[in-house]
This record gives sequence, C-alpha cells and structure tokens, in this order.
Amino acid sequence: MSDVKNPADELEREEMPAEPAAEPPEEATAEPAEAAADAAQDELELPEGANLIQLLIEAQKEAKTNEDGWQRARAEFANFKKRTAKEQSSAFQRGQLDALGSLLTIIDDFDRAFESVPEAISEDPWIGGVSMIQRKFTNLLEQYEVEAIDPTGGPFDPNLHQAIGAEDSDEVESGHVIETLQKGYRAGEQVLRLALVKVAS
Repeated sequence: MSDVKNPADELEREEMPAEPAAEPPEEATAEPAEAAADAAQDELELPEGANLIQLLIEAQKEAKTNEDGWQRARAEFANFKKRTAKEQSSAFQRGQLDALGSLLTIIDDFDRAFESVPEAISEDPWIGGVSMIQRKFTNLLEQYEVEAIDPTGGPFDPNLHQAIGAEDSDEVESGHVIETLQKGYRAGEQVLRLALVKVAS
C-alpha cells in the first residue's frame, strides 16, 4: 500500500466539524447550588438549645401582653373622652348659670317696680309692655330650671339662706324665717344666690 497521501482525503478531513469539547464534571455545576442550600440552612438554624414550642409559647405570651396593654390604653382613652366631655358640659352649664346670676338684680328691680306701681296707672298699656319684659326674664329662668328661694315661715337653712337679723316673733317659731328680704335662686343643687332673711330668735 502506498504511503502517498491523497490530496482529496486530506481536504475532506479538514472540512469535517471539530468534535465538541468534553462537558465539565457534574461536581463543577452542582457546587453553586449546594452553597446556596448551605446558606439557607444556616439562616434557618435555631439558636443553640432553643425549643420551637417554647419559642411559640413565649411569642403567644408577648402577643397577649401587647393586646392587654392596647385594650387598657383604649379603655383609658375612652374614659378620658367621657370625662373631658362631661367637664366641658359642666363648665358650659356653669357659664350659663353665671350669666343668669348677673340678671337677678335686674329681675329684683322689676319686682320692686311692679310692687310700687300706682293704682291709677296700673292699667296703662305702657305698664303692660314693661310687664311683658319682666315675663320674658321669668321665662328665661324657667327655661334653665332656675327657681326662686322664698323661705318665709320655713326653717332657716344656712345652705340656702343668709340671715341678716334676728327678731322675736309670736307668729313664727324660733329658728324659722320671719321675712324674706331678697329672694334667692338655685338651679338644681347649685345655688345662684342665697336668700336674705330675718330669723325668729
């Protein structure tokens, strides 16, 4: 057999595609995946000696404590709102009653004026008009449930009456009011003005 190389054979060998390179070992591709798994396992590791159930119980206790504190704070805030609203309402009512108290001397003047109206002009329309003004004041007191204190003949009460004199009396027993010199006024339990009285000794 001749050792002379055939040029056509050489050309055919050159045109054949090169064989693909050998794939790297499986260990090379698997290494990054194993590293990621190890990292995840490190993150999930519990503290040394930790018990998962114990951790759950402690977490539930902490949640209960937080809930109790929240409910307590909520109840305290609700009570604060009620207390504040009540205080505001009381302050507003006191302000109204104080304003009414400043009108009492005017009402006294109307009362004294009508007690001394001459009979000759008692039917005059002008007197009737002034009387209507007096009634408006009276209606205003009634609207706020303000009542007059006129204790004549009744027992003396230092919480409602102010004694400005004492006299002997055959008609009123000792310690009782002989005469009311100036009516007092109160709204419920709140006294706007003490009644000025004379007391039987």
